Amino acid sequence: MPNHSADLDNTFRALADPTRRAVIARLIHGPASVSELAEPFDMAMPSLMQHLRVLEDGGLIRSAKHGRVRTCHIEPVQLQRAQDWIASQRALWESRLGRLDEYLKTAHSDGDVP
Repeated sequence: MPNHSADLDNTFRALADPTRRAVIARLIHGPASVSELAEPFDMAMPSLMQHLRVLEDGGLIRSAKHGRVRTCHIEPVQLQRAQDWIASQRALWESRLGRLDEYLKTAHSDGDVP
């Protein structure tokens, strides 16, 4: 489990930045060159490359160089793992809140709660 946790840590770290989330949103529509990914951002290419490295370290994208062009692709598996973790946490808290709601309804009908 520690490796799985480290993978998720890297994934959430990668998703914590709005620039990286924008890159992911673009790549959901299909592969793109680094130049295409850089177009909407007002930043130096080394800065964008650093964002791409963080996304690769988080397992969210992969890149391949063909000639002089580096193309990035989304890696949906790690994104799905993050989504699964969020869904499990949501289910846990919804269950807890449901039990609390039932307890409060029972306590209120018994006269324990004003």
